[in-house]
Amino acid sequence: MDRILIRGGKPLNGVIHVRGAKNAVLPLMAAALMAEAPCILHNVPCLHDVFSMDKLLSDMGMKIDFTGRTMTLDPGGLNKPEAEYDLVRRMRASFFVLGPLLARFGKARVSLPGGCAIGSRPVDIHLKSLEAIGAKIRIEDGYVVAEGPLQGANVSLDFPSVGATENLLMAACMTPGVTRIANVAREPEIEDLARFLNALGAQISGAGTDLITIVGVDALGGAEHVVMPDRIEAGTFLAAGVATRGDVTVLNANADHLPVFLDKLREMGATVEVHGSRIRAHAANGLRGVNITTLPYPGFATDLQAQIMAAVTCAEGVSIIKETVFENRFMQLAQLNRMGADIGLDGNAAIVRGVKAISGAPVMASDLRASAALVIAGLAASRGETAISRVYHIDRGYERIEERLAGVGADIERVRT
Repeated sequence: MDRILIRGGKPLNGVIHVRGAKNAVLPLMAAALMAEAPCILHNVPCLHDVFSMDKLLSDMGMKIDFTGRTMTLDPGGLNKPEAEYDLVRRMRASFFVLGPLLARFGKARVSLPGGCAIGSRPVDIHLKSLEAIGAKIRIEDGYVVAEGPLQGANVSLDFPSVGATENLLMAACMTPGVTRIANVAREPEIEDLARFLNALGAQISGAGTDLITIVGVDALGGAEHVVMPDRIEAGTFLAAGVATRGDVTVLNANADHLPVFLDKLREMGATVEVHGSRIRAHAANGLRGVNITTLPYPGFATDLQAQIMAAVTCAEGVSIIKETVFENRFMQLAQLNRMGADIGLDGNAAIVRGVKAISGAPVMASDLRASAALVIAGLAASRGETAISRVYHIDRGYERIEERLAGVGADIERVRT
């Protein structure tokens, strides 16, 4: 198993190119299950989760060619509306195939999902929403078994779940009648999925608002689509630059996708500049503590909570970070304290008392975003070496993170043990 070694205390300075969004490309790949002609995706990131989805779809008969950053998905050989346990258990996003399979084949058998251990994240909302458009669903031997026929209906989600919104949105595209979904997720990734589906021939309006309307169509064709930039990756690199008192610019980013995050960086004392698809953040002086509460978009993204926590460990004053989206997303807390941080927990709030400095230590990644926080802390540590184990979590969502950080001055390397 690989480890990442970091010798911190060096300000990051330079430019990092943001890759395509992990949270966008996975549902886009799943949506290709409904197409009747090849689909081409550009700006696809080379991530473990993408490779896992590739294996899952290939097992169903999809022919996939992934060359460079372009992926061609040919659905001509699809013959298996089933997602096996061994292919689903490591990645929760595999569950996105349920809606497309149900729409395409009228039936689906999908293993209950796995993924990061950041809370229960039940699939009840997914199932309830599909039942609202006529799906007959049962749980059988650890699998969700769903059957049609489906019919358009008015649906209101109990919570604006991104995954449930995407599953229902895809299923409704080929469902007879009109489906209106209220209280939906408004994340940019939802809009990106809707753009792709409309390019395939779907009739979707309202994506990005809290009410989406879908007029069902009989069939979907093929299309080309450019995957949106990864707003979480952009935020992670900007947080790393600020935490090291450096000057980092991210390219191919969209500041409109990070409104609250960028405001919080400014509140911490960083200077943030936006020029088109370039976002620059620099913080030569000390940082101040900041209070955040994670919320569904357009609020502060839960996927950036851990990174901000790492960035304020050495900020002046006290930061209070409230997590309202997932009940177990402070997995990085104990590891940061091992490095000298002073972080306590009060219910769903982490209280971060800024310290003068943290130092390198052996730490263990527990999930994708917690691992990013440990990287940031290692970069910001004033002395010693940080050795991060279980880095397969990092590889799920960050492409060659050590090489890209080394390119802006980090003393970081990957070693095989």
